[in-house]
Amino acid sequence: MTRAETTRAETTRAERPAGPLLLGVRHHGPGSARAVRAALDAARPQAVLVEGPPEADALLPLAADERMRPPVALLAHAVDDPGQAAFWPLAAFSPEWIAIRWALEHGVPVRFIDLPAANSLAMTQGNGEGHEDGGAEEDEGADGEEGAEGPAARAPIDPIGVLARTAGYDDPERWWEDVVEHRTRDGEAVDPRAPFAALAEAMTALREVYGDGGHPRDAVREAHMRIQLRKAGKEFGDDIAVVCGAWHVPALGARTTLTADRALLKGLPKVKAELTWVPWSHRRLARHSGYGSGIDSPGWYGHLFDAPDRPIERWMTKVAGLMRDEDRFVSSAHVIEAVRLAETLAAMRGRPLAGLGETTDAIRAVMCEGSDVPLALVQDRLIVGEALGEVPDTAPAVPLQRDLTRQQRTLRLRPEAQERELELDLRKDNDAARSRLLHRLRVLAVGWGEPAAGRASTGTFRESWRLRWEPELYVQVAEAGTWGTTVLSAATAKAGAQAASATVLAEVTALAEQCLLAELPDALPVVMRALADRAALDSDVGRLADALPALARTLRYGDVRSTDTAALAGVAAGLAERICVGLPPACTGLDADGAAELRGRVDAVHTAIGLLTGAAPANPGPATDTSTETGTDADTDTGTDADTDTSTNADTDTGTNANADTDTDTGTGTGTNADTGGLRGRWTAVLHKLAARDTVAGVIRGRATRLLLDEGRLAEDDAARLMGLALSPGTPPADAAEWIEGFVGGAAGGGMLLVHDERLLGLVDAWLTGMPADRFADVLPLLRRTFSAYEAGVRRTLGELVRRGPSAGGPAATGTGAGAGAPAPGFGQGLDEARADAVEPVLRLLLGLHNDPGPDGDARSGQAGRAANVEEPLGATG
Repeated sequence: MTRAETTRAETTRAERPAGPLLLGVRHHGPGSARAVRAALDAARPQAVLVEGPPEADALLPLAADERMRPPVALLAHAVDDPGQAAFWPLAAFSPEWIAIRWALEHGVPVRFIDLPAANSLAMTQGNGEGHEDGGAEEDEGADGEEGAEGPAARAPIDPIGVLARTAGYDDPERWWEDVVEHRTRDGEAVDPRAPFAALAEAMTALREVYGDGGHPRDAVREAHMRIQLRKAGKEFGDDIAVVCGAWHVPALGARTTLTADRALLKGLPKVKAELTWVPWSHRRLARHSGYGSGIDSPGWYGHLFDAPDRPIERWMTKVAGLMRDEDRFVSSAHVIEAVRLAETLAAMRGRPLAGLGETTDAIRAVMCEGSDVPLALVQDRLIVGEALGEVPDTAPAVPLQRDLTRQQRTLRLRPEAQERELELDLRKDNDAARSRLLHRLRVLAVGWGEPAAGRASTGTFRESWRLRWEPELYVQVAEAGTWGTTVLSAATAKAGAQAASATVLAEVTALAEQCLLAELPDALPVVMRALADRAALDSDVGRLADALPALARTLRYGDVRSTDTAALAGVAAGLAERICVGLPPACTGLDADGAAELRGRVDAVHTAIGLLTGAAPANPGPATDTSTETGTDADTDTGTDADTDTSTNADTDTGTNANADTDTDTGTGTGTNADTGGLRGRWTAVLHKLAARDTVAGVIRGRATRLLLDEGRLAEDDAARLMGLALSPGTPPADAAEWIEGFVGGAAGGGMLLVHDERLLGLVDAWLTGMPADRFADVLPLLRRTFSAYEAGVRRTLGELVRRGPSAGGPAATGTGAGAGAPAPGFGQGLDEARADAVEPVLRLLLGLHNDPGPDGDARSGQAGRAANVEEPLGATG
């Protein structure tokens, strides 16, 4: 320190009132931060005391590390329960951060004086609060804390809100900006202590009226602060600066006895706590939870603090740069006009300087042409901001966090506050390792990445992820650290524990899928044993159907990742066999909600069996259906038994169905099934049974018919016959509407089926026009739900076809197959098989199917090629 500075400091101390210098601030206020720096430069105290947990004193030197970049936060968590945690965030414009950096730069001792985190965490746990707010303060005006006594306590006051209303402002933020953030010297000398004295006087008046202001725990915290002040006073004298929330200043200046303060602290609960520095983000500061949060515009506050001069002009320039990066036309003339408009609005509103409201209004009018859509981008990217802090490697961390950080660097997977999409190609080693890491973190419930729908691809070697790193993830990592010291060991241990405690079969199958994707070879045998045990004991068809899709996906990815899934294939085959046996009786006697739920399960099982084809071993023996049913089997009502393979269907009131799928499955007249004796053949028989049985809910019968038609296992004539039966005059309109919903409902091509098959459309049209008026109102909501799922172009085409009516002699009129009679306008005479065969090799090449040469040496095509590729092995489509 120079002689002039020493003299100035001694003069300031002589003029300063006796006692410590109490600098009451508003957390994360740039105006308070500037005032704190000016006051410290003027006072030159011998020690600086800051509101914060004393256990973090050993971490304070890290704040001077050049690799420490705010926003950062002190994280405290209970050793025995890492989920019980609290944060103390600090931004570059936080007064506490400025005070810490000033003390470290000037070699002045700096300490925290708030209630220890060990007590705060224990008190929070006792009150049952969430870990985000545990023991940490919430910004309530100048300071304050979330009410720690639960909902029964009176609502805490907002000191800044009270002062703003007293001054005639309806917006506390606008009042604070006018009196603090936008305060300028206008060339006159200003005492740096003046704003703190004024704020302390205002807070004293408020506390005389409101007492603790709805913060009953503040008395304990302030008692601990006063004790720490006495200790520092004995060591450094009165030449001490205290940086704390302005709400606490009157209490810290009050005259109390040491005995009274110690009495308040007696008997406080306590837990063992660990503290460290963690990165924080502006986005997290904008949330209304946690210490000093609820700042709506951290990016704006950071700009006000960093801008050396002309803050409005510099802000408009930032906005213009963002707009240009998003390909919006913004010129320098826009910037000039926006600045002029913001200053004019400030003058009209009587404000000393254009604030965020004026600048936002000017940006909306000048740069966004009155639209709030581009303005939302400014709000997200600049007003809130995407800043994510950094912490040096020397900061304490749990072993699991260190292992995760090491892998992030090795895989070049940098944590970012902004959400981003990540496309992975599992054929590349680095991308496969990234996938394993993200899946292992999902097993540990560390939500860094979530699977997302990627670009259209039939291959299984691509993954899409949506990544965003939030500060709370450090707490989740600390919680997961109880399972192991590395990501692999922790994920393995947690997967094994979850498998042992799971009670629902679907949970175990989902866990098996996670273990395979995360490549946890040591956990997979444990999960497989649990899966086999649960599958053997579970007889509920619904739970079996919920479990099968995850197993099928697991087998599919097992092929891609070169994982041995033979054991899984056996379990999946057993589940599929049991579903085939138990599904038909489970589909009877259902209400509307139960039928809709089971329809979704039928779709999922159908997709799963398609994936299992070629992967799950077929059961060579006959499948026996021992289901007991009531009523008359509808298989005989349609004139053709859906399961007439080699035995007679004996489904009577209480009889047993002895379906033996050993030779041919004639279905409902579609011919010979190419999947003789296979899993697909048995599933096809189940669908035939569901489609033809009157006791099955209409939505399931219609869906089964549609699945068979799409798979080529049901002739168009048979589909039209089943639709005719379902829409016959003897069928209740509600049941017929449910059948239609199952057959053509949803957006998966149902409308296009009616567009291209006028015979089916004619049946629906005739059924609707012949319905009595009193029954039409009952089925209208169901029909509206069915057809509203179609795309606009499909609905328009259907409307044109219905308005035109069936073409004379066309399919709808004659009732014969395609090509009979005159074609409908816009449609050909029928299928041109020669042209279709010419296109088929190209389609096979695009889909990755093999053009195996036939007996004559040519690639198989046409009907022969289609028959030879009824079942493709798992993963054949790439």
